[in-house]
Amino acid sequence: MNNKIYDVVIVGAGAAGLMTAICCRRHGLEVLLLDGQPKIGAKILMSGGTRCNVTNFDVNERDYQSEELRTVRNVLKAFPATQTIKFFRRLGVNLILEPGGKYFPTTHSGKTVLEAFLKEIDRLGVVLQTSCKVDHIEFDGKKFHVRGENFATLSKTVVLCSGGLSYPTTGSDGVGYRLAKHFGHHLIPTTPALTPFGTSDQDWKDLSGVTLPARLTLHVDGKKHIAYEDSFLFTHFGYSGPCVLDISRHWIRLKDKHDVKLTANFLPDFDEQLLRSSLDQFVKDHPKKLTKSFLVEKLPERFIETFLKKIDLDDTIGVSQLKKENRERLISGLLSCPLPVTGVIGYKKAEVTAGGVDFKEVDAKTLESKLQRGLFFAGEILDVDGRIGGFNFQWAWASGYVVAQAIIK
Repeated sequence: MNNKIYDVVIVGAGAAGLMTAICCRRHGLEVLLLDGQPKIGAKILMSGGTRCNVTNFDVNERDYQSEELRTVRNVLKAFPATQTIKFFRRLGVNLILEPGGKYFPTTHSGKTVLEAFLKEIDRLGVVLQTSCKVDHIEFDGKKFHVRGENFATLSKTVVLCSGGLSYPTTGSDGVGYRLAKHFGHHLIPTTPALTPFGTSDQDWKDLSGVTLPARLTLHVDGKKHIAYEDSFLFTHFGYSGPCVLDISRHWIRLKDKHDVKLTANFLPDFDEQLLRSSLDQFVKDHPKKLTKSFLVEKLPERFIETFLKKIDLDDTIGVSQLKKENRERLISGLLSCPLPVTGVIGYKKAEVTAGGVDFKEVDAKTLESKLQRGLFFAGEILDVDGRIGGFNFQWAWASGYVVAQAIIK
């Protein structure tokens, strides 16, 4: 065992762990950063299609799901997105704002972000040890004993930043949950979040690669529960795209207890009244055109062919020949089309884990354990998950900062 007693040992060198380490070390604390993988930062490199969506222009607690949104709000206010932008600028990473509020590095590469972190922890003298998987932590009344295979170390404080269960190939194996439970902590049940859907409907799967805007609505026991609007993608296994990923955690967490159904509005800029008047005007202006001609300006052609088949409408029928029942099927199908779901792709493709360490057992201002003084939590390990668009990284930066300030004080 190394007899040196660190001020802080951080378990997990992901986004939250790196942030915590830098903030602590900038105030002169002796920091040891441990990670079980031989190389760190896999999620930083792969996020946002490898472009790394660092944060969002407009962030508040309503962008997240948690049993304790008040605590989430406290943490986000302590380190808002404006502070994130300044933090990265100090690291030499300039960010660019894209439509929809997403911030990316101007290089459009997660590698830029990871390299900046690595350069800063090296400059500051943070001790980083990789291939060091922590499997046991004990507190002897004065200090923590942190152990793993072939290593052991001592520390005044410990921060668990080991993530959840999403993308296990990156090293997320739930070890932090086991360590938290050892100190008496309880978990809000965990499930995948931000994950694609699977379907057995071959017609929809045959549209693999087709993308279009959509508003997805989840119906629970016959009532509208929640809706998300964004880009929608058909895949060889089912459905993906931002609106699918955002709604997935709700489907997963409700499906076993309720009757859940998913519908899509494939013309999210239209409500029923506007679509009816648009169709009426098209019939008036182009009485001899086919029904599918009405859709061509609004939807991808490959989609139109499949869609008309799904609603049992002859694609050779003229728009002025549509009977009332056909018109109703067309309008209903466009604005509220049932999408059969067989399940989700799960943790292996989930961008984040829903659930985690219960906030009721954590100090709302410092994220310190109420059950073990000197034990802190940051990042995905806690019961919070954000929607797509840089929100989960913003939580990582903000929670890491809050924990560091508490340790410094």
